[in-house]
Amino acid sequence: FSSNTSSNGNESKKFKGNRSPCSPSRVLHLRKIPSDVTEAEVISLGLPFGKVTNLLMLKGKRQAFLEMASEEAAVTMVNYYTPVTPQLRSQPVYIQFSNHRELKTDNLPNQARTQAALQAVNAVQSGSLAITGALATEFRLLPGQSSVLRIIVENLFYPVTLEVLYQIFSKFGTVLKIITFTKNSQFQVLLQYADPMNAHYAKMALDGQNVYNACCTLRIDFSKLTSLNVKYNNDKSRDFTRLDLPSGDGQPSLEPSIATAFGASGIISSSYSGPAGFAPAIGLSVPSVPGTLGPLGMPNSAVSGRMTLPGATAVPGNSVLLVSNLNSEVITPHGLFILFGVYGDVHRVKIMFNKKENALVQMADASQAQLAMSHLNGQRLYGKLLRATLSKHHTVQLPREGQEDQGLTKDYSNSPLHRFKKPGSKNFQNIFPPSATLHLSNIPPSVTVDDLKNLFASTGSTVKACKFFQKDHKMALIQLGSVEEAVQALIELHNHDLGEKHHLRVSFSKSTI
Repeated sequence: FSSNTSSNGNESKKFKGNRSPCSPSRVLHLRKIPSDVTEAEVISLGLPFGKVTNLLMLKGKRQAFLEMASEEAAVTMVNYYTPVTPQLRSQPVYIQFSNHRELKTDNLPNQARTQAALQAVNAVQSGSLAITGALATEFRLLPGQSSVLRIIVENLFYPVTLEVLYQIFSKFGTVLKIITFTKNSQFQVLLQYADPMNAHYAKMALDGQNVYNACCTLRIDFSKLTSLNVKYNNDKSRDFTRLDLPSGDGQPSLEPSIATAFGASGIISSSYSGPAGFAPAIGLSVPSVPGTLGPLGMPNSAVSGRMTLPGATAVPGNSVLLVSNLNSEVITPHGLFILFGVYGDVHRVKIMFNKKENALVQMADASQAQLAMSHLNGQRLYGKLLRATLSKHHTVQLPREGQEDQGLTKDYSNSPLHRFKKPGSKNFQNIFPPSATLHLSNIPPSVTVDDLKNLFASTGSTVKACKFFQKDHKMALIQLGSVEEAVQALIELHNHDLGEKHHLRVSFSKSTI
């Protein structure tokens, strides 16, 4: 292999231009791998596609060569990862065919670890080895790690059907059972693999990915359950090992043709388009935002076109608010994000380009939109009475590349400032209408009442009173001259950096001082 180092050097240089892809080879060249990545993690990228027979890590260059058992497996892998960039340790990794036809690494130093990792992975894949000790740490596999995944789907703008889940997750191993349900107003899934390693790889590959463009984000953990008990085969739950189960709930059971497609090959036949004309989730489509993963599989046309949810036309189902009569001199997307964020998690804000006193605010769900509307409609903001109603739009479109926008449209779906990310968060119990008294928290020990009074006075507020909580000096109440002043102060000072790694949290209080 060492005699080829010069070609190897060229291989990395040639990437600068748009070089035509090499002819297929079972050796793949990976670029931009994180410097701290383990052999096992790199191997895991290839595993869903077949046996990995060799690996050469060039950590200094942040590159690697991965050899698959067959050219066919390598082609499948490149096709799979071309539209969506795989990630290792949350960093994008780039894959293409290498000029090399095979890897000869026998006499290279440092190959012992690679060989150990390869043997372990392939043994696990053929089911003949319990992972122990050092290898468990190599794979970050905990003893008794479950073959059941718990999946929460966030930003559920389109329904994620059981078929779609099956197609996405069966790329990583045999899926035995799936149960879907809604809990804490979140769509959740329990999915059982035949083997814990499959669950491990699926979690590594899919956690944080989007099923559709910019929505339906998968959050994946291992379940405490070791096995699922499925009573019915219908559109909410399914046991693929038992096609004889009743459908329950008066729902139609699978049509026989679909059942055989599931049972026989473990893959949905391509003629099956899912309920309501869903295209099956094949392949992963192109990332929409640089640095975030693209959707896992719906053609964008399907999403932007006909895919309205049954019932989504009914007004109560909408999570987008039309906010009007704004003071266009002062209002910003960030200001609306902070204010509406008191009542729910704001995903997107768009101030209208041609009519800047109007804006669209997209909340995480319809109930949060209702809550924000009921609390904020009719409040004074920057001297004008704000109006909030449900919009006829069901999502806020992000501007296309190169479209003139002047920063008026912002996507906040991954903002760290969301108050209601955690199900059952205390914040749900502390939602109050706008009030002249604000509740302040996360105050560092060195900050005094006078510091707080000065901070609020600096935004133009009249401070009438301010006091710390007796039991907890991290919290305080501050009373301002009017509700309007408090609304503006909240917009300006929520998340204000108070030093010592403390960012001030501001909400409306139901108490007075």
